[in-house]
Amino acid sequence: MNMIGTRALIAAALLTLPIGPAPARATEKVKVVASFSIIADLVRQVGGERVEVTALAGPNADMHVFQPTPADAKALASANLVVINGLGYEGWADRLVKSSGYKGPALVASKGIKALTAGAHDHGHGDNKGPADRRYDPHAWQDVANVKTYVANIRDALIAVDAAGKPDYERAAASYLEQLDALESEIRAAFAGIAKPRRRVITSHEAFTYYGDAYDIAFLAPQGVTGDSEPTAKDVAALIRQIKREKVKAVFVENISNPRVIERIAKETGTALGGTLYSDALSEPGGAAASYIGMMRHNTRLFAEAMK
Repeated sequence: MNMIGTRALIAAALLTLPIGPAPARATEKVKVVASFSIIADLVRQVGGERVEVTALAGPNADMHVFQPTPADAKALASANLVVINGLGYEGWADRLVKSSGYKGPALVASKGIKALTAGAHDHGHGDNKGPADRRYDPHAWQDVANVKTYVANIRDALIAVDAAGKPDYERAAASYLEQLDALESEIRAAFAGIAKPRRRVITSHEAFTYYGDAYDIAFLAPQGVTGDSEPTAKDVAALIRQIKREKVKAVFVENISNPRVIERIAKETGTALGGTLYSDALSEPGGAAASYIGMMRHNTRLFAEAMK
C-alpha cells in the first residue's frame, strides 16, 4: 500500500474515535467530607469505589473537643458532599462551612431519628422525659436501628450528587443494611440470657443512652454527654455509693477519655476494669474497632462478658 493509502486509512480510523475529554466519572471520584470516623465509615460502606472520603476527626479522636483547622476548611472547599451527624454533635460545623466558602449540599445523617435526652449525671434508666436542663444525646449511632436511617440518608445524598452511581449506591446500601440486620440480632442474642438486675454498666461519659434504650441496659457515668468537663467530687462519691449498693460488676474506659476518674472509681469500689470501649470514634485501621460493625461487636462482647 502506498503512502497516500496509508494516510487515508489512518484518517478514517481517527474519525471513529470519540472527540473531547473522557467523562469525569471515569477518572474522578465523588469527594465526601465526613465529620468523624464513624460517619466516614458509613459513607465508605455505601459509596464504595465511587467515593473518596475524608474524615475531619480521625480514629481515636475526641469530637467533643475537636476544633477544625484551615486544612479542614480547604478540604470542604473542594468537596462534592459534606456529611455530619447532627443533634448538636458538631457545634463548629456552621462556622467551618462559612469560612470554607463551601456551597454544596450538606447532609445531617441523623435526619429522621427520634432524639433521646440524657441528663448530666442522672443515673436512672429509661426516663427520657426529664427536666428542661437535659440535652439531646448526639450518640444516636449506638442503636443499630438508627444507623439504618443514617445509611438510607447517605445513599440518597450520594445519588443526588452522582445520579450515574444510583445502581451502585442502592446495591451497596441494601447489602450493608442486611449486615446491620444480622448485627442487631447478634447484639440481642448476646444479652438474651442475662437477668435485668445484672444489666448495669459504668462508662466514662454518657455516650450509650441509645444503646441502653435499644437493648435494655442501664448505663451509669461520672461525666455528661459531652465529656468535656470534670465530674465533681460529689458526683463521683454518689456514683461510688450506687456501684456498691447495686453490685455493678465492671467499669469501662473509653478510647477518647482520660481513664483517671474511672480508674479511681474501680479502685474505690473493688470493681474490675472491663476493657476499653469505642463510643465516639473508631480505632485505627486493624484495631479492635476499625469499622462501625466491628465497634459494635467489640463493645457488645465486653458488656456481655462483664455482666456474666
